Amino acid sequence: MPSTPPAAPSRRQLAVPLGALALFTTGVWGRPDGEAWGVVYDLVLYNAVYLGAAVVCAAAARRSSTERGAWAAMSLAFVLGIAGNVVYTLVVATLDPEPFPSVADAFYLAYYLPLYVALLGLIRTRVPRFHASMWLDGVIGALGGAAVAVSLLLGPALEVTEGDPAAVFTSLAYPMADVLLLAVLVALGSILGLRRDLTVSLLAAGILANLAGDIVFLNLATQGVYVEGGPLDLSWLLGVSLMAGAAHISRPGRRELPDSSLSTRVGWRVLAVPLVCVLASLVVLAAGWGGTFSPVAGWCAIGCVLAALARTAITFREVRAFQEVREQARTDELTGLPNRRALLEDARRVLGTATARHPAALLLLDLDGFKEVNDSLGHHAGDSLLRQVGPRLRGALRGADTLARLGGDEFAVLLPDVALDEAQRTAERLRELLQQPFLVERTRLHVGASIGVSTAPVPAATVSELLRCADVAMYAAKASREGVRVYVPDPHGGTGDRLHTMEELRTALQDGDQLAVHLQPQVDLADGRVVGVEALVRWHHPVRGLLSPAALLPAAEQAGLLRPLADAVLELSLTAAARWWPERRVPVSVNLSAADVTDLDLPAKVTRALDRHGLPAAALTLELVEDTLMADPERGRAVLGELRRLGVRTSIDDYGTGYSSLAYLRHLPADELKLDRSLTLDVGRDPRAAAIVRHTVALAHDLGLTLTAEGVEDADTAAVLARLGCDTAQGYAVARPMPVDALLAWLETPVRLQQL
Repeated sequence: MPSTPPAAPSRRQLAVPLGALALFTTGVWGRPDGEAWGVVYDLVLYNAVYLGAAVVCAAAARRSSTERGAWAAMSLAFVLGIAGNVVYTLVVATLDPEPFPSVADAFYLAYYLPLYVALLGLIRTRVPRFHASMWLDGVIGALGGAAVAVSLLLGPALEVTEGDPAAVFTSLAYPMADVLLLAVLVALGSILGLRRDLTVSLLAAGILANLAGDIVFLNLATQGVYVEGGPLDLSWLLGVSLMAGAAHISRPGRRELPDSSLSTRVGWRVLAVPLVCVLASLVVLAAGWGGTFSPVAGWCAIGCVLAALARTAITFREVRAFQEVREQARTDELTGLPNRRALLEDARRVLGTATARHPAALLLLDLDGFKEVNDSLGHHAGDSLLRQVGPRLRGALRGADTLARLGGDEFAVLLPDVALDEAQRTAERLRELLQQPFLVERTRLHVGASIGVSTAPVPAATVSELLRCADVAMYAAKASREGVRVYVPDPHGGTGDRLHTMEELRTALQDGDQLAVHLQPQVDLADGRVVGVEALVRWHHPVRGLLSPAALLPAAEQAGLLRPLADAVLELSLTAAARWWPERRVPVSVNLSAADVTDLDLPAKVTRALDRHGLPAAALTLELVEDTLMADPERGRAVLGELRRLGVRTSIDDYGTGYSSLAYLRHLPADELKLDRSLTLDVGRDPRAAAIVRHTVALAHDLGLTLTAEGVEDADTAAVLARLGCDTAQGYAVARPMPVDALLAWLETPVRLQQL
């Protein structure tokens, strides 16, 4: 991207024309005698203003990619002005009599052409796409400005048609160039409207000052009383300085009209300039009634009025089209009900006036069993069902209520000025209506609805909070099969607040300070040695306190955060293991999700993590449950096989709870089985449970696997498991999960078998 040059050099460049203007002003009402002073004022200082302005515009062209052409044209205009001034002062003014037209006039007239290009270029940078209304606004402004200029300002000059043809043509060329310049300038204002654009404002002021000087000069020249170097010259120099100031403050980048992409352009800021031009044209026509004004001015005024009529017709058409587009943007195409956009707009309006005495409520409805309708009868039947929801519910609602379809089979009802009890009763009525059968393609269908109710301004103060609370209540109603559930905020942030928990977890993963691991030891049942620890994630919630995986993992799964959560747990676990590994070769076990097991980058990720912490592969064991391989067994086996080749041990967690245990054992590259607590809980009292454990131990040992028993809660259970041949025990009988520092202290205390 083009970079903006330092500001200081640009200020020094602008100081040149302003300083020259100030010095020239000192000689306007009196200058020292002598021909040399005339050269200093009329040749050096006068042209120094033009030269400084040309340099400022050239710098602006280099600085801006979007406005480069406009400022380059402006710089060229000033160079042509300098050429005309020098030729006139050094050549034409020395001749007696002065020729007219002369070479200087050619430069002066050529001066206008780059100005036109500059104005058109600035319009193009600010309006990337023209609509018909913009073109007409420009035409109205151009014709209106021309009508005023011709009739009130330049009429006498345009009537000079006698004498040398070249002189007449040149005399007419100046006012016509000024009229065209004024027309382009007014057209610019008509298109852009009244807006805070200091660059355009300064440029317009400079051009108007230049035009004022030309008009006065024509009148003085006609009377033969113009004096070079007088106060009139200040108008041209002031105009040049203002245009240089516009170039100085311009900055790179496209300045688009705020409403340039809309289908209609209305509003007083846009219509002000065209309206003034139309009124001015009407004044010109009224003042010249009877043939006392220039025909050119009359035709310009008539053209302006006709263009205004065309603009009015287009405005009506665009407003109608805009309203149609706006209505379509607020309407659900399938059901004809208001859509999410319309609901949000109405909700913002309603919440703006909601108070504790006049609350508002939102009902969020989700159809039960709608998926079965689509799957059984097809989507056309589902669409037919959705179209019947609105007419059925509308009779139970007030005229001020908004019934909208949010998408899929989800609807919402906004109830202004309704308390919580009445909102709940309305939800019950709507649910009863939806439980009545629908006739879809000659088939009677029964669907229910789960409805969540939330109110504002308490507990929801904003539209987003109102939707979130209703969404939470609706999912709670669906999970509990209650039909209707009112959102009641939990001061401790209960786990029912699904969306809120998900966003807080996302923040916790980004910050990294709220998550930690607690470690539960695993001991050898033969001699009591600590042979491993399992890392269990904990969330230090800033409001709800320490949260277990039971509160954390569902939110992570719903938010799609299982993989980043596993990455965080792996990092925390290896950080902990690095603290004891130099003295105690106790590996740490980390649980994997289905997303991790099928991630082909997992082996490389694990290798990098071990290298960061200076740990060997033997320091890590990765645990997975049987069901995690259901999605893509082949890829999962490939990933686990690569991990084993790296030296990382793998463990099948919760063994005995899946559906294909023996098939998995045949193909899975595993090192360890972990018996689920459901098999070990009653092993000392239930012979059938003991038989299952005994044969599972034998099977594991025949396959070369070690067997760890989870959920060992007491010493008697540990003794039974040891007799049955289990290798390792994990559970409260050994130790509860504990923070890293507590584990390091616990490791200093030997575990004795009699303690188990």
